[in-house]
Amino acid sequence: MYLAFSPMRSDSQLTVARDGDVLVVNDMRLDFTGVTEDAPLDTADIGCEWLVGPVARHDGVLHIALILPHGMNAPKETLYPEPIAVSGNGPITLPPYASFAAKPGEQEPS
Repeated sequence: MYLAFSPMRSDSQLTVARDGDVLVVNDMRLDFTGVTEDAPLDTADIGCEWLVGPVARHDGVLHIALILPHGMNAPKETLYPEPIAVSGNGPITLPPYASFAAKPGEQEPS
């Protein structure tokens, strides 16, 4: 599975996990087993606000583009995210939502 990202400022956060050809986006299971090389799936047919662009399969690999929400002080790696290849099942580590620069007297959140 190949994930690309479109960063967007948002107060919402995103969790993503993989289970074979199923992508779990914030607890919504999206089953892409029916996506074939010659039949991409349009975003409008999926009904998930986090997807941008069609879901397609190229050389057997699913290609999916997701909105990547970020906070006001997001780091460069989140504002300009690299696509990632996901080979295993389980939670997918996304670029950080925000950076935290402590002001004098403040502690970094735990």
